[in-house]
Amino acid sequence: MIDSATRTPLKIEYMMPLCVPAASPKFETSGAVIKAPDIETVFQQNKSYGLAEFMNYVGVVGADDDVLDELLVAINDGKLIDGHSPSLAGQALNAYASAGIHDDHECATVAEMLDRISRGMYVYLRYGTISKNLPTLLQGMTMQNSRFCTLCGDDVQAVTLKNVGHLDESIRVCIANGVSPITAIQMGTINSAQSCGLKDRGGIAPGLSADLLIVNDLNTFTIEETYINGQLVAQNGAVLDAQPETIPAEYQDLLQTVHLDHFDSNDLKLHLAGTKAHVIGLQETSRTLDVVTDVNTDDNGDFEWTPQQDVIKVAVVERHHHTGNVGLGLISDFKLQHGAIASTIGHDSHNIVVIGVNDDEMVLAVNELIKQQGGGVAVKDGQVIAAVPLQIGGLMSNIAVTDLIKIQLDFNKKVHDQLDLNVNFNPMMKMGSIPLDVIPNLRLTDKGLMDVTQTKLVSIDA
Repeated sequence: MIDSATRTPLKIEYMMPLCVPAASPKFETSGAVIKAPDIETVFQQNKSYGLAEFMNYVGVVGADDDVLDELLVAINDGKLIDGHSPSLAGQALNAYASAGIHDDHECATVAEMLDRISRGMYVYLRYGTISKNLPTLLQGMTMQNSRFCTLCGDDVQAVTLKNVGHLDESIRVCIANGVSPITAIQMGTINSAQSCGLKDRGGIAPGLSADLLIVNDLNTFTIEETYINGQLVAQNGAVLDAQPETIPAEYQDLLQTVHLDHFDSNDLKLHLAGTKAHVIGLQETSRTLDVVTDVNTDDNGDFEWTPQQDVIKVAVVERHHHTGNVGLGLISDFKLQHGAIASTIGHDSHNIVVIGVNDDEMVLAVNELIKQQGGGVAVKDGQVIAAVPLQIGGLMSNIAVTDLIKIQLDFNKKVHDQLDLNVNFNPMMKMGSIPLDVIPNLRLTDKGLMDVTQTKLVSIDA
């Protein structure tokens, strides 16, 4: 990614993806484990601007030795440390902020936003493909605190970038919610630059880089031209000198990252002690609920889906080290009525996430994903109905973005139309949040069901 970025006119600053895994190897299996010496090596190579999204807030507040070592590497090197502190308040938030972490993008309420601003933290108001906290948080923004408010996407699919926009859409949302165009533009430009310590950009003035946007109107904020270092690089939504990207030979192993033998239905048997279970309740936000509900079982006590109840099986299948780990759980609000969907996007260890109404089709979806080596697969009635190939690490694509968008739109339409998925959910993006064991409340990893608030693995039986 860093090498590829040098071949574009964009100025892309990379943050070290520190929390790998997000919380601890005790709770999930990741492809690698990043520690303080790894961070120091990358910083010495001048390849990273700082630490990305310090998600292990429990380790920060609890003064875990490894966590403190990681923080000190960045602090001693004068690097930026990005935050992630959902639901933290009071003394816990004080401890988190005092560790040198200067921002947060996980605010879901005005109270959370004001808590962070009062501690001198920047708040990144989020508006992405899934999480759209921006309109709510704007209710707490004033002329006095707006300088601490900036904008971010936090998971934006290619189709959203093309058809809706990125930070330009966030600016339009701000204006539609009553923010003055000048303040909205400040949030997306100079506030962002200052929060990230980028002293050479963020405004139009002598000595700053001539990175400019020409828009047709401040209220609609439709971008007509983009300049980098004073050079025109994009016009009317198209890059002027787009270069095809090839994957160098030394990175070819990134095309084979689903390290999993043949998957079968024995891996999906979910035995319950009774008829009550802890179910992951999805929400429109990035957070989930721990819902205790009655579920259906067969004569052997194994979970059995019924169309009358909005509860389906979910599995997280380890794909990095041939461990054979399969975490099993139940989830509601997908409203799936047919088939199964599998994906290699599962934040942040990115194991396989699969949901479905029966084991056979879940197995088919996973095995097709193994053949495909990453991305997403949807099946119905024993047939693959749609697929999104993401062969680079199971997360990215090397095909043209216009082609990828067509594939994503086709996948989403077929999943919604043929599997009756909840129309409010983007399937792969929503599934990708299920294993994220640093956002409350209930999550599923390859090692089992996790209560994020209590920071421990728990039984599915209620």
